[in-house]
Amino acid sequence: MDIELVQQARDGDADAFAAVMAASADRMYGIAFRILRDHDRAEDALQQALVDMWEDIPGLRDPAKFTAWADRLVVHASYREARRERRWTSRVRQITVDLPGEDRAPGIADREELEGLFRRLTPEHRAVIVLHYYLGLPLADVAATLGIPDGTAKSRLHYAVRSLRAAFEADARSVIPGRTTA
Repeated sequence: MDIELVQQARDGDADAFAAVMAASADRMYGIAFRILRDHDRAEDALQQALVDMWEDIPGLRDPAKFTAWADRLVVHASYREARRERRWTSRVRQITVDLPGEDRAPGIADREELEGLFRRLTPEHRAVIVLHYYLGLPLADVAATLGIPDGTAKSRLHYAVRSLRAAFEADARSVIPGRTTA
């Protein structure tokens, strides 16, 4: 990130802020989408994060830490959006039926299964997985980005991976023996 441009944005330059956001928007949207798993809600979270950034950027002390600061605001906006979603949507379990002769590539089925399992995680657990595995941040940076202790980040990652593994294994055991799909 261009530190000079961030400093100009921090000093109130709207054009510099727009340039910084344009350079960061895809990354921030990717974070929000991977936490929320919904394009519309990710856009809402990103929009709220951008408003928060515009309001809070004058208080950014170290422009070199802009990316971590922006990521934290996106994650927290995603948390708020996830809580809003939980309040207003009902829990509907999708039941899929594999029909004989159905032509589905195994990779697509695996991705759909992983997507369903990932949705079962809390937004806090999804955020740690997204920041660590998708963005490749070390756990210390994940903790700093989220504003949580290192041990909490490690714990959340551990429990998120354990939950995914347990759910995957439970789903694998629930397959009816002797039944084959095409």
